[in-house]
Formats: sequence, C-alpha cells, structure tokens
Amino acid sequence: MNDRLTRSDIEKMEQEIEHRKLVLRPQLLVDVKDARAHGDLSENFEYKAAKKAKNQNESRIRYLEKMIKTARVIEDTSKDDEVGINNQVTVLFEEDKEEEVYKIVTTVRGDSLHNLISIESPLGKALMHHKEGDRVEVRVNDDYSYYVKILKIDNNKDDSEDRIRSY
Repeated sequence: MNDRLTRSDIEKMEQEIEHRKLVLRPQLLVDVKDARAHGDLSENFEYKAAKKAKNQNESRIRYLEKMIKTARVIEDTSKDDEVGINNQVTVLFEEDKEEEVYKIVTTVRGDSLHNLISIESPLGKALMHHKEGDRVEVRVNDDYSYYVKILKIDNNKDDSEDRIRSY
C-alpha cells in the first residue's frame, strides 16, 4: 500500500479502529447472536445481514491496521505562500473560465465530490508547492493537459471535518 499519510490521518484511523473494536464489534456480535436465535439459519435473512455487517466491520479494521502499518508518514507543513496539504486553493480553469475551490488532502481522504483533491491526483500533484498567481500545467496523461491559475491559497490547516474514506 505505502500510502503517504500525515500524523493526523493516522490518528483518525486509530480512533476509527478503536471505535470499531470497542463499540461496533460488541454490538454486532450481539446482533448475530440475536438473529441466530430466530431459528432456521438457511432462510434467516436477519442472521445473514448481521453476519455480513460483522464481517464488514472486521474487514475495515484489518484494512485500517494495514494502512497504518505500511504508511509513509509525511509532514503536512508548507510555506505560508505555497500550496500544501490541508490548504484550500482557489483555481481558475483557463479553458472554461471557471473558478473552483479545492482542499488538498492525502490520498486516503480524497473525495472529489466534496472538492477534497488528493496529492496523488493530476491536479493535486500540479498544485503542490506553487504560489498564488502561478499558472500551472495539469498533466492528465501523455496526450492531454490543461492549465489552471492559482488565485488564492488559504492556509487554514483545520482538517477536523475531513474523514478517512471507507471502501
């Protein structure tokens, strides 16, 4: 895996693991036990649903533990006038003449539907370490690229609302 994660990402993952182990796991085990008591397991939808929920929880715990174990820890600091992790960046797409605001995050928190752009994405890679006013080429692949202009960088490092994406 070797995802690049910040200390904050790892702390959030550890909190999720703790919640899943101490709160969800006991409840899901009770749900399986209660559903099993309803009789014939071959036609017991509640039992199958409870087992599936329990297994998904265990799978998520293993996934998060593996992410933490294999993570490459990176710093989330950057110069005040440069784009860095957890910065909010306003960009102008030159082709469309449209402005968009994105937050630059690590891969595990990336969510384009909520304008959380990963440092591994073409746009995230292109914006990193550039300054306000810079015109940046975003290379999507060998055949296509486009230009954006960085209009504003907000260095508010608050990432409390960002959550670790579930798969």
